[in-house]
Amino acid sequence: MGSLVKAVAGVGVAAATVGFAMSAGAGVLTGIVTGAGEQPLAGAMVTLRAPDRAESVYTDARGAYRLETTLSGALDLRVRKRYHRDLQRGLELAADASAQVDAVLEPLTDPKQLSDDHPSLSHFARIAFAKDEKAMFSRPNFTRDCLSCHSLGNAFTRTPRTAESWVPTVQRMHGYLGNADESLIRQRAEILARAFDGSLASSRPQIPADPLLASAKIREWPLPGSVVPHDAEYHESNGRIYISEMFAGEVIEADPGTNRIRHFRLPDDGMPPGGAFTKAGLPPPYGLTIARAPHSLAEGPDGRFYLTDSIGAAVTVFDPQTHDFENYDIGGGALYPHTVRVDARGVVWFTIAFSDQVGRFDPKTKDMRVINLPPTPSLSTPGTTIPYGIDVNPADGSIWYAKLASDKIGRIDATTLAVTEYDSPVQAPRRQRFDAAGHLWIAGFSDGTIARMNVATRESTIYRLPRYAPGEIPAPYALAIHPQTQDVWVNDTMLDVVWRFIPAEERFVAYPMPLKGTYTRDFTFTREGWACTTNNPIPAPALEGGVPELICIDTGPAAAAKVADRH
Repeated sequence: MGSLVKAVAGVGVAAATVGFAMSAGAGVLTGIVTGAGEQPLAGAMVTLRAPDRAESVYTDARGAYRLETTLSGALDLRVRKRYHRDLQRGLELAADASAQVDAVLEPLTDPKQLSDDHPSLSHFARIAFAKDEKAMFSRPNFTRDCLSCHSLGNAFTRTPRTAESWVPTVQRMHGYLGNADESLIRQRAEILARAFDGSLASSRPQIPADPLLASAKIREWPLPGSVVPHDAEYHESNGRIYISEMFAGEVIEADPGTNRIRHFRLPDDGMPPGGAFTKAGLPPPYGLTIARAPHSLAEGPDGRFYLTDSIGAAVTVFDPQTHDFENYDIGGGALYPHTVRVDARGVVWFTIAFSDQVGRFDPKTKDMRVINLPPTPSLSTPGTTIPYGIDVNPADGSIWYAKLASDKIGRIDATTLAVTEYDSPVQAPRRQRFDAAGHLWIAGFSDGTIARMNVATRESTIYRLPRYAPGEIPAPYALAIHPQTQDVWVNDTMLDVVWRFIPAEERFVAYPMPLKGTYTRDFTFTREGWACTTNNPIPAPALEGGVPELICIDTGPAAAAKVADRH
């Protein structure tokens, strides 16, 4: 029989030991999680953590969980439910063993502890935003300006400071956006000082435990030594995940099968520290002193990865077999190449954020072109419109991009390079993707929505992400379409969740993430059907534990069967 341990959060308990044998290499941890009055806690997260990886599951409506795990030996166990005290303890588990650990989580009652357990969004929502949505410091524009690379209101940023102490930070952030207006800097610093004055959050947003959580499993791989491992892309041929490490100038190779992590540095190829910014006499973003900083990556039909080098103003080609790199200068005044996609012919398309352009690179001919986009006003602090997301229409091969700071969606004819722009159906359109039917899905960063656009008629259906407390509007960074299920996976940046939207049911499922301060980027999908993303707020200490990571979400047997049917 497996041993039974009754554990109460905050009370030391001896580690559970070996139980009866299971299938080779797989241990099983089960139990019941309850709260006050022994009421079952649905949606509590049970995590087993080893030094190189972690696995988590959620409790069902009865508070029951079952974690089948490849982890063994001396492990750390944590049971977590928002507004309750974590249970944390050691657990010894043999490779082919089972153990039962029941947990009683103590509700938090101290106002400060309750406030600290709120998500970043609850603290961000306490800012005194301008009522006019078009005003510089309105909530939509504050979101657009200040949440684009990191959360605001997390444990790292909400430490009480004077306006004078905020000024250097705001000055630096405005500088990244091309705005050095001292009056605006001072105004924002004063707003932030008033908002984050040490007073407590008490809105208590509750994320419902969808029944689908009970079948899900979360896998995490910490990426020690990384700074901002930005976008991730799965390689179908070798089953590994490749990550553009923007602040270290590297490509990271993560092998979920062996748990091996490898780093490959981009060659400078004569580019100075600070890259194209230094060459142009400009301060490099984020104060980077590396020569090349890969931001986004996409696999081409040739099996190679094409990366946007944001600092070096280049397209970098990476061969995952040989680990060789090739750098191709963009030219044309390009500044800060951003998101990249590859069309069916193998042509590489990418946005260029700071110079209002889209780039086109043909790997076969080495032809590089830069397309200047129509001038449009910037709606908030940035001095540019920030071309951001981009994708290829599977129906006609046209290229569609989004302007984050101008609320525009654009189409480029892939043959003539003619550009047409339209008003965006959502505020601050960020990353976007086409589904198999040719509908364009767009993340509305500032209004907490996603949109499905019929690009032929430009008619859109808007879906509002759930709001769990008044005024607390999610900020969806990006979205991606699962190639088999066609579910829409949405990266949230302020609630410590990721979202799965099931179009046939018009239903959002929120998956709580294991770490506080979570900030995920873009999704990629494995052959097993896992939805994988990186977790890398800027700076890394804003994330609980301080180490960026790779996360994969396995939604369970039903989704896996659908994936198998489509292969």
